[in-house]
Amino acid sequence: MSEIKITLPGSETVTLTGQTIDKLIRAGDGDAALLYLYILKTHGQKTSSEAAIALDKSKGWVASAMSVLSRLGLVHLDNGVGVDDTEDSREKAVRKSLPKEPRKPTEQEVTRELMSGSDFAIVVDETQRRLGDILTSDDLMRLYGIYNELRLPAEVIMQLITHCISESRKTGDGRSPNVRYIEKAAYKWEREGLFTLEKAEEYLKALEARNSIQGEMKKALHIRGRELSATEKRYVDSWIDMGFEPHAIAVAYDKTVTNTGSMAWPYIDKIINSWHNKGQHTLEEVMVNENEKKQKTVGASGKPGTQGYNQQKHGEPNREEIERLQRLLSNIKEEDSDKDKK
Repeated sequence: MSEIKITLPGSETVTLTGQTIDKLIRAGDGDAALLYLYILKTHGQKTSSEAAIALDKSKGWVASAMSVLSRLGLVHLDNGVGVDDTEDSREKAVRKSLPKEPRKPTEQEVTRELMSGSDFAIVVDETQRRLGDILTSDDLMRLYGIYNELRLPAEVIMQLITHCISESRKTGDGRSPNVRYIEKAAYKWEREGLFTLEKAEEYLKALEARNSIQGEMKKALHIRGRELSATEKRYVDSWIDMGFEPHAIAVAYDKTVTNTGSMAWPYIDKIINSWHNKGQHTLEEVMVNENEKKQKTVGASGKPGTQGYNQQKHGEPNREEIERLQRLLSNIKEEDSDKDKK
């Protein structure tokens, strides 16, 4: 399989096999890919704490990314530091263990914290009120872990719970989330470094904006009445990260269904990536590209001296295609106009 050699400033080089690249791409985890490059760059000689500092990330972030790399077989985790040469002698990965799991508190510790009058008692009371249920002993210990081990401030925990309730009711059966659900979200917030109310609010605003764009993308892809699957979400997220607007995706969907007879994700992704490579991300940019491409095909197969004939013979289907795309553009703009009126 082919290899890619990365030349770093100076005389250093890093070599990646096509097999490893395929694994990272299929995983669709940018954090894991970033950490893997750091491990290769440092020859696996740095600790997780040093990696967190160098990459400006939390230890939890490093732990999560390292877990992905371990599942992919790109690193070997043990208590030492070394090299795993089972896949390729030129690709070196560090043998290091994940940061230890947060210590599980005892019931006595939780009780003592509740009796101390700290913010944790307020968190517990407010959590019970919002969830509408009395927390079990296991719930209390999980909540205490968020407060004491992850070090999320009380006001951030309250914001987290509000967010979890909203998400659970939106995607579930309308019921409030359990503490396990909140705990899982807390680990993500810890990895994102959301330790202040301001950062948490910024994160939620960005998340709301992204969810809104995802909703528009779903409409463009004619997906209604259900959530995106994990694979579909990876595709859509990558298009959002590239800077595409939903209207451009609607054109790509139309081309895909017209050319293949159904929605084929790899096919539409190929179209979108080709536009991305040309720097075309808006509806207008895409339409200009499509019109120019159609016009270039008019008479392109004709022999010298017969161009006019070929334009007459082959031009009409191209004009029909252009007109069809223009009608699609008009329909999209009409839908936007109707939505603005509402």
